[in-house]
Amino acid sequence: MKPLIVLISVFVISVLALKVFRGEYHLPLAGRIALSAMLLLTASGHFIFPKGMSMMVPGFIPFKTELIYLTGVFEIVAAIGLFVPSFRILTGWFLIAFLVLMLPANIYASINHINYQSGTFDGPGLSYLWFRIPLQILFIAWTYFAAIKY
Repeated sequence: MKPLIVLISVFVISVLALKVFRGEYHLPLAGRIALSAMLLLTASGHFIFPKGMSMMVPGFIPFKTELIYLTGVFEIVAAIGLFVPSFRILTGWFLIAFLVLMLPANIYASINHINYQSGTFDGPGLSYLWFRIPLQILFIAWTYFAAIKY
């Protein structure tokens, strides 16, 4: 829920700020600013909650904690790459692939009631997927429209 709140609130603030300072609404740029802020928020979770996040990775995948740190770094690099014109579209496609690949980890965490913040098994469970799957689709669509299409 926090990433969605950051995404929407930063988008609204960015749209208004761009109108005030540039004299026009620039929705794709506001979308990239919001996406970047959301990525920085979610990346911070990889470094604050590595134990709980590594519990979201299925058992057959090795080097779980290292993978969590690596994906956190990827999110930071992507947040920056959204603003580098020659890398923006490539960053967008990599982000979409990343978001698609993260969905199984979220499903696994829901099935196993993983609470990534506390590193325990008292998470919301399968009911969370009714929110998470549409949210993931929104993040993918947002990335496409903010980083690739426009």
